[in-house]
Amino acid sequence: MNLANKITVARMLLIPLFLVLLLHVPAPAGPLWALVLYILASSTDKLDGWVARKYNLVTTFGKFLDPLADKLLVLSALICLTWYGRCSPYISILVLMRELVVTSFRIVAMGNGLELAADGWGKAKTFVQNVAVYLTLLGMVWQPAELPGAVLLWASAVLTLYSGYRYLSNNWQCIGHNW
Repeated sequence: MNLANKITVARMLLIPLFLVLLLHVPAPAGPLWALVLYILASSTDKLDGWVARKYNLVTTFGKFLDPLADKLLVLSALICLTWYGRCSPYISILVLMRELVVTSFRIVAMGNGLELAADGWGKAKTFVQNVAVYLTLLGMVWQPAELPGAVLLWASAVLTLYSGYRYLSNNWQCIGHNW
C-alpha cells in the first residue's frame, strides 16, 4: 500500500475515534475534540490526492477508497448530529441516498472500464457539507455557531440534490446499456 492510500486508510480509521468522542465524551470536551478530529480527517482528503498525483501513486484502489472515506466520514457525522437533534433526519437520509446511488453508478461504470470523476458541483457539495458539520459541532458548545451550521446543513442538502442530479444526467449514457 502506497503513502497516498495509507493516508486515506488513516482517515477511515479516525472515524471510530470521532464517533467515540462525539457519542461518549460529554460536552464541551467531546464535541470539541470530535470537531478537531473531523477537521483533521477531512483535511487529509486534499493531502492524499496531492501525494498521489505528485508522486505518481494514483491507483484504482485509491480512486475507489478516497471518495468512500469521504462519504463515511460525512455520513458518520450527519447520523450523530441527527441523533443529537442538530441535523434533520431528512438531510441525513437524502445524503445517504445520493451517495449510495452515485457510488453504485461509479461501480457500474468501472465495470464498463469507465472512470467517472466528481465535477465542481460535487466538490462544492462536499465543501459545504464539511463546513456545515464543523459549525454544527462547534454549535454544540458555542451557541453562535448553531444557526450558521443549521443553515449550511440545509444548503448542503440542496447541493446534494443538485450535484446528484447533474452527476446522473451527465453520465447516464455511461451505464445505459446495462439497464
